[in-house]
Amino acid sequence: MEITKSSNPIFAKDIFNQSATRTSDEVMTVNGTINKTGLMLLIVVFAATFTWRKFFGAIDPAIPGAMPAGITGWMIGGAIGGLIMALITVFSPRRAALTAPIYAVFQGLFLGAISAMFEAKFPGLVMRAISLTFGVFAVMLMLYRSGTIRATEKFRTIIFAATGGIALVYLGSFIAGLFGVNVSFLHGNSLLSIGISLFIVVVAALNFILDFDMIDKGAAARAPKYMEWYGAFGLMVTLIWLYMEMLRLLSKISSRD
Repeated sequence: MEITKSSNPIFAKDIFNQSATRTSDEVMTVNGTINKTGLMLLIVVFAATFTWRKFFGAIDPAIPGAMPAGITGWMIGGAIGGLIMALITVFSPRRAALTAPIYAVFQGLFLGAISAMFEAKFPGLVMRAISLTFGVFAVMLMLYRSGTIRATEKFRTIIFAATGGIALVYLGSFIAGLFGVNVSFLHGNSLLSIGISLFIVVVAALNFILDFDMIDKGAAARAPKYMEWYGAFGLMVTLIWLYMEMLRLLSKISSRD
């Protein structure tokens, strides 16, 4: 069975098709992938709780939203460590059972710190972002299971192009920031900036359709058991991306009040 590519860069190398097998008893299943996704989510939450508590234990009430001393290292370390683990997982899926949980730890440290920073500036924002993120995830799963949205070739092409374009815009913004250029249309709170964030949220959400489709096809192709960890890792990448975009969108809206 041919396993079609996803716009999620984690699945972009046709990885399930490369690993497909019909002879091993230890094969990938959808339920196994779901269980491992749940485990990774718990790891993220526990790690995030650590940096969240450290933030609010050292915060200066006189400077709302400021990053307390010592927290920045955890946040940057989490971001860099997560990126390294992600790259190792992408290039060596057989190690996913080890690298995917470690990736979850690093991402949790990063998310706990960045979430606390948003919460300190906009109380209640993090819970709204979490609720919306999982709400969108549930809606996308329902739309996929009901067949309302199908991962057709045209759909894949559109989402792939949109995701790639967003990545290029963020890269350009990062480079511009190194030279002191403020990309206000992307990071400000204007209606244009809010509209762009809303568009990115929609694209991130639609990536779930492609991820669900890849996992289903991987299981149908009897991919090796370790691909359950790889599938869970791919889902977590999209879930974390969507959550970060929700934080940005809600913070822009809140700053206009």
